Amino acid sequence: MMSLREVIKDAESRHVAIGHFNVSDLAALKGIFLAAREINIPIIIGVSEGEREFIGTRQVADLVKSLRNEFDFPIFLNADHTHSLDKIKEAVKAGFNAVLFDAGQKSLEENIQLTKEVINFVKSYNASQKTDVLVEGELGYIGGGSVILERIPEGVTIKKEDLTQPEEAKRFVLETGIDFLAPAVGNLHGMFADAPDPNLDIERIREIKEAAGVPLVLHGGSGISGDQFKLAIGAGISVIHINTELRVAWKRGLDLAFLSHPNEIVPYKILPEAVHEIEKVVLDKLRIFNNL
Repeated sequence: MMSLREVIKDAESRHVAIGHFNVSDLAALKGIFLAAREINIPIIIGVSEGEREFIGTRQVADLVKSLRNEFDFPIFLNADHTHSLDKIKEAVKAGFNAVLFDAGQKSLEENIQLTKEVINFVKSYNASQKTDVLVEGELGYIGGGSVILERIPEGVTIKKEDLTQPEEAKRFVLETGIDFLAPAVGNLHGMFADAPDPNLDIERIREIKEAAGVPLVLHGGSGISGDQFKLAIGAGISVIHINTELRVAWKRGLDLAFLSHPNEIVPYKILPEAVHEIEKVVLDKLRIFNNL
């Protein structure tokens, strides 16, 4: 089985993107895994600090590892949006395949300094344990939560002059040694309730890719159109994060289950609707990301 590094490199060469899907419970994990197995496409499972706190860092690592081993399937685990070295260490030691150190709200200088500390730890760990944990860095701020938005969050970079600059991306990658980069290119976490999401700056993605020379990650993928995804992938995006749409699907599934069976109290009879709704969303995204 290919490693995560090899899977991402393969996606780059084929001009497709790996889907990164966040989970908060077993229903979401099951729906995502069923979709990926149906069309035999590698996936990354993401868990933020909050999601890890709820599920358990070691517990989610063991769940994903068990699926990978039992089914011999390329499913990987990423510690999404991690804000401290201690939390990075916890995830790495639990067996995660990748970590995202998020200092995107910091100045460039501080972001570089803090990210280098993470890189130094992970490289040392990889050498001592003969592992290959990857490190993602974030440059530019794109909001904080996978929620339904009424307006653009304060501080989020949407104006062209506030997007990640190619020359800064190049410096960030060179000085930190990160494996892949999450830039601000018009994307944002969450989805708008009654308005279209901002368009991605495709040319900026292309410029950042050329300058940085590492795989690029698109955060805040929920609500972005299929056409925008395809253009972004063509410009250099290799991994795409989806979370809010999965949470909406989870709720929709539960609503449908309780509407059909208002007196049902058995979780394993209610949750399959959530699994099914999540599976449909993931199938749709994977087909778009992989030109299927």
